[in-house]
Amino acid sequence: MDELIRLSQGNLARLPPGISVPSYDRALLAPGILHIGVGNFHRAHQSWYLHRLMQDGLAQDWAIVGAGVRDADAKMRSRLAEQDYLTTLIELDPSGTSAEIVGSMVDFVPVEKTNGPLIRALSAPGIRIVAMTVTEGGYYTDPVSNDLDANHPDVRHDAAHPDAPVTAFGAIIAAIRARRDTGSGPISVLSCDNLLGNGDQARKTVVSLASLSDPALADWIERNCSFPNSMVDCIVPATGPAEISLAEGFGLNDTAPVTHENFRQWVIEDKFCSGRPDWDIAGATFSDNVHPYETMKLRLLNAGHQVIANPGEILSIETISGCMTHPEIEAFMRKVLTDEIAHHVAPVPDISTGAYIDLIARRFANPAIVDTTRRVAFDGSSRHTGFVLPVVRDALDAGTPVRGLALVEALWARMCAGVREDGSAIEPNDPFWEHLAPAAVAARDRPAAWLEQGQFYGDLAQDSPFSQAFGHWLSALWAMGCEATLRAYLKE
Repeated sequence: MDELIRLSQGNLARLPPGISVPSYDRALLAPGILHIGVGNFHRAHQSWYLHRLMQDGLAQDWAIVGAGVRDADAKMRSRLAEQDYLTTLIELDPSGTSAEIVGSMVDFVPVEKTNGPLIRALSAPGIRIVAMTVTEGGYYTDPVSNDLDANHPDVRHDAAHPDAPVTAFGAIIAAIRARRDTGSGPISVLSCDNLLGNGDQARKTVVSLASLSDPALADWIERNCSFPNSMVDCIVPATGPAEISLAEGFGLNDTAPVTHENFRQWVIEDKFCSGRPDWDIAGATFSDNVHPYETMKLRLLNAGHQVIANPGEILSIETISGCMTHPEIEAFMRKVLTDEIAHHVAPVPDISTGAYIDLIARRFANPAIVDTTRRVAFDGSSRHTGFVLPVVRDALDAGTPVRGLALVEALWARMCAGVREDGSAIEPNDPFWEHLAPAAVAARDRPAAWLEQGQFYGDLAQDSPFSQAFGHWLSALWAMGCEATLRAYLKE
């Protein structure tokens, strides 16, 4: 192989002709968006939509400034700064791969504990949107009440020290205060996380946190800032040696390439107080009613991921596409989604619930996407409470079936016991693993011990069709094993 070309602005003209590169002059771009949480998903999704506009000569004053509040964000900043904030996107399709260089990010603020650089960057008049991908668990909400967890140490710190916050939301509040006081104006807060009503949740977190230290500012934010809801969708695996090797196959030395499937969707509530790019020209959809799109995606795709990831871990299946080749797991997913979850998904234009289930089954089964079961199973405490348990509650209220959903939760409990059926260890894979693992072990003999985790399940431990089915399935998993239990459910 010829010598690899290091990804950088100066080397773009040297790249092989098969790689698409920015056609716009990045030196002339002006920042308009600050994005907190520059992970793979953001770079394959929101950054790409903006890049497509820039390729058409549009949105030149909406370039992205990256930001973050975690140690991992500092590491990402370092990697991206070395390559002028460029990213190689590699599309993985069974018919072949292709690569393009995305250049819509032009800077990344230094990551500091009390977020001074972030606050200053957000206070700049040119920044009109602050967007976020901070994960479902990053909103400091109680998983049962969905209100701000005012007792969380980070929340208490930011309430006591609003000028030196440690959270992204505290930094947003401090910047909005500065913008109000200097006349820079309000800002739109655009959540791109997998939460139902993610804009509403962002509003609740920002306003509730601000009210703890400055009720007048909280009122100003409520009146002047906007928090659009949005639904985002694209399967984007984590980057490891295999992904870096794929970039090298294109002749590129990129330390942070991103692989993704040949599918993207972005539905956005058109509610921006200080302007926005015309993302719809690049394929996004603006809608006054985002919630049905959110519900379909979160309850079928995101919940579907949890349906298959936990049995996959128990059975030592390394990838999501591998889970879909397992006949019982694939049939289990289809039955739960079709017979139990679909009752609680509202229709959306242009696609039926059944067609959407077929679509995600094809996407999950794409063998070119090496999406690990462990990645998808990560942070079940947020993903089950966000994607699965709301459906359980709706089903109990409506009197629709819950036996498959109870098995989904029993599989999560069985996985959190920390050992696969082949005897190998499942390493800690959740921020609350130290609580989940003992509960899972105790539940082997007394299944109610799992549901009694009120911070996740609320009152679902009470006698009901769900709790009864949960106990039945968890006992079966330990007595018969995963495959036999799945077969038993599929025969019902």
